[in-house]
This record gives sequence, C-alpha cells and structure tokens, in this order.
Amino acid sequence: MPDPSKVKAVMEWRIPKNATEVRSFLGLAGYYRRFVEGFFIIAGPLTKLLRKGVAFQWTEQCQRSFDELKRRLTSTPILTLPSGSGGFVVYTDASKQG
Repeated sequence: MPDPSKVKAVMEWRIPKNATEVRSFLGLAGYYRRFVEGFFIIAGPLTKLLRKGVAFQWTEQCQRSFDELKRRLTSTPILTLPSGSGGFVVYTDASKQG
C-alpha cells in the first residue's frame, strides 16, 4: 500500500508556476515512472516546458498531464516490484518458434 503521507503530498502539489517547479514535480514523478504505463507520453507536455528557449506557458494540455500523473502516482499500481518474501516460480518455454 502507498504511504498515506506521500500520497497526500502528491495530491496537494500545487500547479507549477515556472520551469523549476515543473522540474521538481517531474523529478518526483520520474522516480516512479516504471509504475506508470505510458509515463513519457503523459509527461510530454510538461517536459516541453523544460526545453531551452521555450517560454513557460501553462496550457490545458499541461494541466491534464499534471492531473493525470498525480492521479496515477496516488492510486495503487496493479504491478509492483516483487518483494521476494514469498519466493518465485519461473515458467519457461524452450520452443524454437516463440
């Protein structure tokens, strides 16, 4: 289960006002990217704000990206890294055709 204090911190994250704040949010979100399917597509509008020479302009697309990342970061993931405490069972297929 997610740590309630961390979930609360993400849910209360304020809308970034500049590139530094976007970078901070993406730093946190990026740490958990392996649990967010399509992370780089979802984060695309936010990462565009970090490009050199791009004026900071918070758009509706940025807002949707921000909200979706927050939603996915605060919901329990279906897939998690294995803990190893219960052991592992490995099934293999040695077929030459797939």
